[in-house]
Amino acid sequence: MMFFINNKHHVKVGGCASRHSSKGFTTKKNLLRLLLLSLLVGAGISFYICLPNTLFKAPVSSILLSSEGKLLGAHISADEQWRFPPLEKIPEKFKTSIVAFEDKRFYSHFGVDPLAIGRAIKLNLKAGRIVSGGSTISMQVIRLSSHNPQRTFWEKAVEAFKALRLETRYSKDQILNLYASHAPFGGNVVGLEAASWRYFGRGPEKLSWAESAMLAVLPNSPALIHISRKRNKLKAKRDRLLKKIFEQGKISKLDYQLAIAETLPLKPKALPRMAPHLLDTLVAKSRKQQRFETTIDYVLQQRLNQIAKHRAEVLALKDIHNFGIVVIDNKTFETKAYVGNAPTNRATKHGQAIDMVRVPRSTGSTLKPFLFARMIEQGEILPETLVADTSVRYTGYRPKNYDRKFRGAVRAKQALASSLNIPAVNMLSYHGVESFLASLRQMGMSTLHRRSREYGLPLILGGAEGTLWELTAMYANLANRAQQDGEKKTQNYYQAIATKKGNIQTTRRNEISPASAWMTLEALIEVNRPGTGAYWKRFNSTHKIAWKTGTSFGHRDAWAIGTTPQYTVGVWVGHATGKGRRNMTGVRVAAPILFDTFNLLPLNSSWFKKPIDQMKTVKICKDDGFLANDLCDSREYKIPYNSHFDRVTPNHQRVHLDEKNQKRVHGGCESVINMTQESWFVLPPDQAYYYKQYHSDYKPLPEWRDDCQQAQSNQIGSPISLIYPRRNTQIYIPRELAGKRGKTLFKAIHRNPQAQLYWHLDNTFLGTTQTYHEQAIWINEGKHQLTLVDEEGNSITQGFKVLSK
Repeated sequence: MMFFINNKHHVKVGGCASRHSSKGFTTKKNLLRLLLLSLLVGAGISFYICLPNTLFKAPVSSILLSSEGKLLGAHISADEQWRFPPLEKIPEKFKTSIVAFEDKRFYSHFGVDPLAIGRAIKLNLKAGRIVSGGSTISMQVIRLSSHNPQRTFWEKAVEAFKALRLETRYSKDQILNLYASHAPFGGNVVGLEAASWRYFGRGPEKLSWAESAMLAVLPNSPALIHISRKRNKLKAKRDRLLKKIFEQGKISKLDYQLAIAETLPLKPKALPRMAPHLLDTLVAKSRKQQRFETTIDYVLQQRLNQIAKHRAEVLALKDIHNFGIVVIDNKTFETKAYVGNAPTNRATKHGQAIDMVRVPRSTGSTLKPFLFARMIEQGEILPETLVADTSVRYTGYRPKNYDRKFRGAVRAKQALASSLNIPAVNMLSYHGVESFLASLRQMGMSTLHRRSREYGLPLILGGAEGTLWELTAMYANLANRAQQDGEKKTQNYYQAIATKKGNIQTTRRNEISPASAWMTLEALIEVNRPGTGAYWKRFNSTHKIAWKTGTSFGHRDAWAIGTTPQYTVGVWVGHATGKGRRNMTGVRVAAPILFDTFNLLPLNSSWFKKPIDQMKTVKICKDDGFLANDLCDSREYKIPYNSHFDRVTPNHQRVHLDEKNQKRVHGGCESVINMTQESWFVLPPDQAYYYKQYHSDYKPLPEWRDDCQQAQSNQIGSPISLIYPRRNTQIYIPRELAGKRGKTLFKAIHRNPQAQLYWHLDNTFLGTTQTYHEQAIWINEGKHQLTLVDEEGNSITQGFKVLSK
């Protein structure tokens, strides 16, 4: 019984031990499962995160491409490598070559090629050393991204592991792209595109089979590119690859024979520097961008560089070292050529490294056409309207024409074509500085940071700064506007672009109508070309160009900007330091470059079509261009349809003559039946004095008959003219050294040199003058009225305003 019990007890105890043992085994099994699962999860996570988000972080070169995709220039990368930005697509010839040479089963394996690894082990064992690594292109991408670590079995295993992950993240073509963009091609050349331009001078898509094959074998042995050694070995490797491609049926027998006949490049080619300043500017504006696909026309840029080189040599002899040239398409606003400064092979001690196209410089006379167009648009002048060209003085400012002459009065279009300063200042005074300044900003000038009072009337003669880039675009807008139909009444201003992704559209409204733009360009045709006078019109091969020059004060800046219906060309010449140079004018130094540039462009005899449907007909006086009355000979004239020009001629009066038509008479000294009436063209005295020197047909008013000396007080056309102040003049009187306001000098002229004038300011008598009619007056700020009266009762009154400090 005891035994039984013990045995039973033993059995019970044994059963309990068995159950505990089973539970322990299950627990261990679960732990193993959990451990295995953890390992699998860990491996999965490791697999997923084994690659960084960005495989390659090495700096790349900034490159500049033409509109055709040709290389214009490049900046070497920060680590002194020619490493171009990755290509979007690998050319088929290189793709075929690199797969045939490096990884023939590339499109069938999953990142690791077991057959290649087995073959590599066999070869290495047979050779007794490592002669083959069995790496796929995917594994080589991993190795390149890891900066080529030391070759070990562990590194090979890591490469294989990461290559598997690479294949899950990227497509086969993307992996090929990564390889081609980062593989070494000898020296400091990295990547297919850099190698293509460095060794063959063209893009990879233009390479032949032989060239593609040579580049395909280089990453495997980049030292073979040395120009003086191992060239036979390189050619042999290339030819073996070509034979392999031929045997695979990828190329014809003829292509194969031609390919192996090609020689290797003798030496690496220098990368082009066709638009270095444009590249510098684009890089400075877009730090994160490396590939700049521009709108530059490669052939035009190449030819313009040749002209620039020649002109740089000529100007250097005159101690002039800087200039810029821009060519813009008037329809697309694409920049077709860009020379940022004078090309030179010498040290840049004269600032040739500066992009002068984008540097603000004094505008000279280049803004005059825009004032002309604005005043036509506003109904303030017509191209035929006479504008005063006499000695004039504004407070602290006395404009002078370039030739220091006065013409009395000139037509507005002639004043523009001849770039006369005094008429331009008078026109700006009439139009208003503030209004013109606002319109310039609307047109796209971003360099106008001061208030209108600070610019004043010198604004029109170079008192402001502008860039060649913006000014050329403004002229292109004028040409573009002149070609638009009437339906585009709300057309915006466009901005010039240099890259294909640039946006030309702006939100700034173009307030100049096509008719006003056309009339402005017609006036600019009459600008005489340097050294030719008007003879250029006789040559059929010469471009018809509307153009304008400008020269800043002190001869620091010389401008020439011209336009045709197709293109606008802008040229600036000067010194980067701002130094002036005698005889450095727009006509002398900038215009020749302008016409050299136009001679490169396609010759087109078409011109801007007159926008008849956007114009209306008025009658103007033939001799002064104002609206006609019954006192002048008139003709029909087309003006912009929306123009509110309402200025009736002030220069015609009806005069009464004696029977012999020699002397003037009036009702107090002659009976009406004995009088004859004539309409007479009469300019103000100061204008008439100079005008008759240029117009022999101008007839001054006849003298009064002796018994009719007292002229009627209501005669039209006062013999008195106020030279200063002009109508609506705003005067700013500076403080003198003692802190007091200075005097203001008023000046007048009388048709009769012996006449005496009586001066009144705000109904207060100031004094009299004779022969020389000038008065220096202390005057307070505010609005004032100046009245002059002569001995015969003729008078003139002018309002003006003195500004506060």
